[in-house]
Amino acid sequence: MIYLDAAATTPVRREVLEAMWPYLTGEFGNASSHHELGARAKDALEDARASVASVLGCRPSEVVFTSGGTESDNLAVKGLVLPMIAGATPAAAAETARVHVAVSSIEHAAVLESARYLQRWHGVDVTELPVNSGGLVSVEELDAYLSAKSAAGYSKGLVSIMYANNEVGTVQDISALSAVAHHYGALFHTDAVQAAGWLSLDVSQLGVDALSISGHKLGAPKGCGVLFASRAVTLEPIINGGGQQRGLRSGTEGVANAVGIATALTLAETEREASSRRMTELRNGFLSRVRELVPSVVLTGLEPGEGNRLPNNASLIFPGFNGESVLLELERRGVICSSGSACAAGSTDPSHVLIAMGISEDDARTAVRFSLPSTITAEDLERAATLLSQSIDHLANLRLK
Repeated sequence: MIYLDAAATTPVRREVLEAMWPYLTGEFGNASSHHELGARAKDALEDARASVASVLGCRPSEVVFTSGGTESDNLAVKGLVLPMIAGATPAAAAETARVHVAVSSIEHAAVLESARYLQRWHGVDVTELPVNSGGLVSVEELDAYLSAKSAAGYSKGLVSIMYANNEVGTVQDISALSAVAHHYGALFHTDAVQAAGWLSLDVSQLGVDALSISGHKLGAPKGCGVLFASRAVTLEPIINGGGQQRGLRSGTEGVANAVGIATALTLAETEREASSRRMTELRNGFLSRVRELVPSVVLTGLEPGEGNRLPNNASLIFPGFNGESVLLELERRGVICSSGSACAAGSTDPSHVLIAMGISEDDARTAVRFSLPSTITAEDLERAATLLSQSIDHLANLRLK
């Protein structure tokens, strides 16, 4: 099997399993317990928090462990906006109407649906910012939007724009976008789930107030994530209970998962620059070979040479062919990939990301995403390109019969 769906998930790394193992066995203490076993669990938890903070360039107290990217996005979007809402009195309703949220039109569903929740239940003004054909949000358009909101009396707001897109790999200029948001007094969150391991996560350089990460994209288990939340902002918890993690995310901490994501993130950061160079070269070679074997293929998003694309992403459309049929043929030949976001599995709707980029619904339904794991080899990719060509030829022959 040739696995080319790393944007969906990655296998747990051996180093991560070994780091987690003690806290899945003998060191099973509750980090809130006031005895030796609990104290050791708390020490491990705080060591993990410090390790994550080291990668993010933040204080350990600004690291919140969550169940994954979806929870981190929900906590960020809802948690940053809810304190801006004055309340439910008639006088407060007018103030609520002065709160706005701007998200890009290609965000992950966790961000989009969180924003829509705030709109539906709290009357928050929500705007989906357009992107160009490459999937980029314009800094100038964000400036114009925020200027208009400021002029209209919107004094409080949040901008949430993902660092790197999960379908087409487009990388946004987060530092420039966050600077514009802060100029108008808005907070800024970025979903960095796909960026982790490939791009710098230094929150001071990015200029963000909150940043989301998911462990299973990095070689940690599913069910663990991180939210960076600056202590300079007010964050309302969305899970209430015993007050763990400064009251921002109550519930008995999963020490093993915290250790796991901290280990995976540290390893990924150590390897990041070398892995990015290697993967860029392999991805470019794979793309060139596919274009040679299947001349009708179209790359979605930015060309690799333009620099604003994840090094392991190649999102392709095959005009005239059903994307699901291509996937099935590839899987029959031992190549695993996807038609887009794994979180939209089972949906027959065309990708909202591709539609937002100006791709027609018919072409969007032909999309196939290849996201390369760090363990892939040039030989694997050469074989995958050949098998892709065979799959397209087979489907073309079926169409002619």
